Amino acid sequence: MVRNGRLGRITGVEVGIGGPGKACNLPTENPEPGLDWDLWLGPAPLRGYHSELSPRGVHTHFPNWRSYWEFGGGMVTDWGAHHFDIAQWGLGMDDSGPTEILPAAAATAQHGARLRYANGVEVLHKSGNGVWFQGSEGRLYVNRGKFEFSHGHAVKAKSPADCDAVVREFLPEGSIRLYQSTDHRADWLAAIKTRQPPICDVETGARTVSVCHLVNLAYKHQVILKWNPKRERFVDGTGDKAWLDVPHRGPWVV
Repeated sequence: MVRNGRLGRITGVEVGIGGPGKACNLPTENPEPGLDWDLWLGPAPLRGYHSELSPRGVHTHFPNWRSYWEFGGGMVTDWGAHHFDIAQWGLGMDDSGPTEILPAAAATAQHGARLRYANGVEVLHKSGNGVWFQGSEGRLYVNRGKFEFSHGHAVKAKSPADCDAVVREFLPEGSIRLYQSTDHRADWLAAIKTRQPPICDVETGARTVSVCHLVNLAYKHQVILKWNPKRERFVDGTGDKAWLDVPHRGPWVV
């Protein structure tokens, strides 16, 4: 939402994605012929082979290795890389982040963690899929190929087809217009040629990943975390700097 007197200011954000990571408890299967399992695991903990961790050919599941702490971070780092990114973008925090991360009420919860920013706005991790921006004058929902907008109690948009009408009614000349990119690969190649930043550069992506990991840490350790987004460090005696990295099995080092 752009603050222009009619759309108001953002008062809260809800990010709908799946839950955090979980410990890998897959049973050991017979090794895949021709696969160097030790090399495939790389710096991850050594464990018995399982086909879900190295899917081959046509299989019936999504690459489930992303669900486990040892190899990924669940849907929080999977879909979260997309939707928390939109939340950061909408809040004008592409080069920053939250100052406080609050865990869910229950240790077994899959949703409910909150991110609190310096301006007091909170981002709630909830079930579902998409990003909801709550404003002082309305509510906006965005997702891939989806756009809904309500101004007060009046529904102004139900799909992306209504975007132009919303722009004409609510964004007068002089309002902020965002950088548009309809082809990420072409945008990246153009950035190489022009030396201009792409729509989402590496620093923006790194900030989003930090948010995802902080949310996962809140679920995993069930503690309130205070965060300095500029230095990317825990503050006020919270957290543990060891949580900012993961053990690397030798001979791999960073």
